[in-house]
Amino acid sequence: MAAYIYTATKVQSFMTSPSKEVDFPVISLNEIAIVQVPARLSVLEAVGFKRTCQELIQSHAHLKQIFIDFHQTTFMDSSGLGALVSNFKTAKEKRITIILRNVTPPVMAVLNLTGLDQVLPIESLSILSPKEPTYSLDTQRFSSRKVEPLPSTHPSVASWMKRLIDIFGALIGLVITGVLLIPIAVAIQIDDPGPIFFSQTRCGWMGRRFQIWKFRSMCVDAEAKKSQVQNQVQGAFFKNESDPRVTRIGRFLRRTSLDELPQFWNVLKGDMSLVGTRPPTPDEVERYEVPEWQRLDVKPGMTGEWQVNGRSTVRSFEDVIRLDLQYQKNWSLLYDFKLIFKTLVILFNKNSGAV
Repeated sequence: MAAYIYTATKVQSFMTSPSKEVDFPVISLNEIAIVQVPARLSVLEAVGFKRTCQELIQSHAHLKQIFIDFHQTTFMDSSGLGALVSNFKTAKEKRITIILRNVTPPVMAVLNLTGLDQVLPIESLSILSPKEPTYSLDTQRFSSRKVEPLPSTHPSVASWMKRLIDIFGALIGLVITGVLLIPIAVAIQIDDPGPIFFSQTRCGWMGRRFQIWKFRSMCVDAEAKKSQVQNQVQGAFFKNESDPRVTRIGRFLRRTSLDELPQFWNVLKGDMSLVGTRPPTPDEVERYEVPEWQRLDVKPGMTGEWQVNGRSTVRSFEDVIRLDLQYQKNWSLLYDFKLIFKTLVILFNKNSGAV
């Protein structure tokens, strides 16, 4: 008879009191292991979840499959997603398959939002209940994914007033963009013929990817030349003050932040907010540790702490994280208005830098 091994990994977090611990029961059977996820998968639990899976992979040389059991999980935020993605990548490198089991509607809603339901293997409900008609099960699953509300990872995400302000501000911003469109487009074409707009994939709330829009401030083949430019900052983002790819008109657009006017469209669509955190690129997010995913608990913004506190002087990713978490801690509608006012004050400061 095959032997079962049952363990419970307890994890302490540096972000909480030393007495608080999280249990991660693990059941091992030959080449298969099952990890039980708790009711919440936030930053405290996510750090332990990642550690548990890594220790499991390292200590079981013959392990082939890991089932992640979500049957009791009712909340998962960006940190939980980060831990899940990290475990998936680590297991894949070791040729171990991670399969999600008993995925609850709240967890499925998050996976659906980020597109991870198309990437991560999810155990079919018909396998768990073979006696039930496949059609009714699939219908129930589809219905759950549609009606289940997304998690309130931060009060700003659930604030209808903040969203109303975003819509109103975006409409005003788009009117201004329309007025300046022709002169900016002409200037870009004269300086460096090519597309007027520049589009780039960024990660928004919960890591959901979207296309951010700007007036083009670099040469047409800027992305191809990125590897030739030195990164002057430390950590998971890129910046070079004297980037040779930036055109002459591009420097003016960046100095005055006019290049960011098209982002009002992103705000109107709901991908961004007027005020929030810095929107990272996917390659930046891939380098995040689990606690750093917390910055994705709010929507990215056209402005925020990183812009009004000397974005051109930020030299490390730790500073970016500190400013983003500071915004989350201090957030209120009044705080948003203060940051908008500060942004307007420094808008034409030649040392304000660029995103």
